[in-house]
Amino acid sequence: MSPDAMDKKPLPSHARHISRRFNAELEGLKDRVVQMGRLVENQLQTAMHVLLGGGDGAVEEVHQGEDRVNQLELDIDAECVRILALRHPAAMDLRLIIVVGKAVIDLERIGDEAERIAKQARKLVEVDLLSENLSEARQISRQVSNMLRRCLEAFVSLDQELAKEVIASDEEVDESYQTSVRAAVALIMEDPRSVRRVLHLIWCLRSLERIGDHVKNLAEYVVYLVEGRDIRH
Repeated sequence: MSPDAMDKKPLPSHARHISRRFNAELEGLKDRVVQMGRLVENQLQTAMHVLLGGGDGAVEEVHQGEDRVNQLELDIDAECVRILALRHPAAMDLRLIIVVGKAVIDLERIGDEAERIAKQARKLVEVDLLSENLSEARQISRQVSNMLRRCLEAFVSLDQELAKEVIASDEEVDESYQTSVRAAVALIMEDPRSVRRVLHLIWCLRSLERIGDHVKNLAEYVVYLVEGRDIRH
């Protein structure tokens, strides 16, 4: 499903209540989580643009995006508290509030990692890392971006099976990360003078791997939301 199609597709009604306003509040909460997810997805894409040679001018764009993500986290947290206090949700509605409270933390941390990538990418531009050394980072970036997009889709459609596929795909990211680190170490062994630039690259790879972990957490929350089962660990 394309991002445009996801934007146009209405969120499924989470529950039916006598109070239409309560329905609207829950749907609005989900909308804001998806909005936050779109923002961090854009941050990651922009950070990778810098890393892959797009110039360091976009670093400030990533930083500004982080400010918006942080504000959304605060706003969503406040809305969760308000709904808990006024509506006393139960069953799946309560699980939604719990999931949203956890999800915004992971989304904010994805934004943090994207900002770290952008900062390390600026340093890589300064030390002139060869583009062929970035192939592993490019691959992991595609993997975690795909995970995040599919996870947001699973949240929108309350699709626990898709969420489980996202969880399983984190193993591929971990394998790619280990392969990439071994390749980076090999670069240092071949040319000890490359230590500085390779270390910057390794930090970028580490941030990408952590983003995969956070997306896995998000997918686990979707399963909990739909099935009421905590499948962590």
